[in-house]
Amino acid sequence: MKKYTDQGKQDTRSGYGAGMTELGRTNPNVVSLCADLVGSLKIETFIAENPERFFQVGIAEANMMGIAAGLTIGGKIPFASTFANFATGRVYDQIRQSIAYSGKNVKICASHAGLTLGEDGATHQILEDIGMMKMLPGMTVINPCDFNQTKAATIAIAEHNGPVYLRFGRPKVPNFTPIDQTFEIGKALLLNEGTDVTIIATGHLVWQSLIAAENLENQGISAEIINIHTIKPLDDKAILDSVKKTGCVVTAEEHNYLGGLGESVARVLTQHHPAPQEFVATKDTFGESGTPELLMEKYGLNNKAIEAAVLNVLKRK
Repeated sequence: MKKYTDQGKQDTRSGYGAGMTELGRTNPNVVSLCADLVGSLKIETFIAENPERFFQVGIAEANMMGIAAGLTIGGKIPFASTFANFATGRVYDQIRQSIAYSGKNVKICASHAGLTLGEDGATHQILEDIGMMKMLPGMTVINPCDFNQTKAATIAIAEHNGPVYLRFGRPKVPNFTPIDQTFEIGKALLLNEGTDVTIIATGHLVWQSLIAAENLENQGISAEIINIHTIKPLDDKAILDSVKKTGCVVTAEEHNYLGGLGESVARVLTQHHPAPQEFVATKDTFGESGTPELLMEKYGLNNKAIEAAVLNVLKRK
């Protein structure tokens, strides 16, 4: 199988910050809004270089979404950023009515998603946001896997006309995708070819899937790995081409198995090519306070859980 090298651990939120810095220098229509979390979103450089294009809204996330929607009317491209829990759950009505229903060109950029938020606990660890956002008509949903991909996605969504939900995280994780990559919305990435099982992963679980594939190879199991960075629109063709070859699939995500990537994949398979599927995701539960590593272990969101899911799905072929 193809080997991927960790270029050094970096947080995906810093990838967002790096993308915003570049956009600040290259796209004069990009403006930034934040809900009192500038340091957490890593947008200090954008603000320093473009103070007239930054709006500190404070802890008033609903107001931030309304302001962002209004800014689009004047041709601006607003990037509204805060923690994922506050960017979706707290302001769903404003997003639905003022942004999605109205088709406004707002980029909702959400950090600290999932269990890897860590010690802040269940109230902040949103595990429902992908489901909430993908069900909004016209909303694009993106969940990149590392620093480089998050930077590339941030830059790419500025060129996309329409509302976008960009999801990323707090912890430092392996940075392994190309630094000079071109990010194509809606295009899955085949990371490793295999013949026995398809592993479809998103976000932090992509690297864990690559580790699992190496361990499975030592057991004589050939795993195909697909990085789904865009959950909506979903790359149906990439999924079907792979599962038709391998005959079974495991989906892996840092999200509730209800409403997440796994259910989107299941819909595609049910409609076009039914096949055994196992889900690596949280099982309809809230999180709790703890280190990211311990939480991912407890809730079954790591390479060991992916390997176990592969062994289970192979028995169902």
